[in-house]
Amino acid sequence: MATIYQINKGVSKPIVFKGLKAQYIAYLAIGLVLLLLSFAILYISGLSLLIILPLIVLLGSALFIATFRLSHRFGEHGLMKYLAKKGLPKYIRFSSRRIFTKLKYPDYQ
Repeated sequence: MATIYQINKGVSKPIVFKGLKAQYIAYLAIGLVLLLLSFAILYISGLSLLIILPLIVLLGSALFIATFRLSHRFGEHGLMKYLAKKGLPKYIRFSSRRIFTKLKYPDYQ
């Protein structure tokens, strides 16, 4: 008799939650925790609730909009690739050719 095995077909797929892909879920969660902490700090400091609530709602809305835009614009790994490409220099300037001559002939100086 043959043994029946279950096949897990979603092993290499990215995590998706309500349209958010991969690391953007973590970005949103961290942002919400920071908003909660900022609300608590502002409330404990004695600031009026009429000032705090609209501020937190506005910042929360901006967080959701920005996170969903980044998720849809860049996808799973696109933001990391974009930031890596921006980190590259536009050109490299050398003052001598010694570095290139040592590449071809390591003993030559």
